[in-house]
Amino acid sequence: MNIRVPEIRLIDENGDNHGVVTPAHAYEMALEVGLDVVEISPNAKPPVCKIMDLGKFKYETQKKAAEARKKQKVIEVKEVKFRPNIDTNDYDVKMRNVNRFLGDGDKVKITMRYRGREMAHQEIGRDLLKKIAVDIEDVAKVESMPKMEGRQMIMVIAPRTS
Repeated sequence: MNIRVPEIRLIDENGDNHGVVTPAHAYEMALEVGLDVVEISPNAKPPVCKIMDLGKFKYETQKKAAEARKKQKVIEVKEVKFRPNIDTNDYDVKMRNVNRFLGDGDKVKITMRYRGREMAHQEIGRDLLKKIAVDIEDVAKVESMPKMEGRQMIMVIAPRTS
């Protein structure tokens, strides 16, 4: 006997409501049909209990939880690295990758790498990041605007939710 309240609302194995009864009476009814008394809603006044097979109930809730975990999409952050003086063909290849990642539902971190004297002309890289943002604005939105971190400028974009 795990139910410690003086009275409970009982639902039998067929789903019929038996009203408010004592836990002892509920256990007697469950013994007659060879099932268990399971507390469905412990926070209700009085608590709601149901006569059912406890093992089967646990198995079904476990199955539902596993199904929910299987259906959820884990969003990954993919990274694509650019350089300020990138050629148009290289740009097109990298943008195809960005669009593919966005199509898969992943976020994309775009990194603009500066080397040597390129640091003196950061506006070239910033203009390229703005061009990227314009090129993908129909399929994605800019989640974090370009910002400098050491020798690289970083921008994060996420797919648009329909």
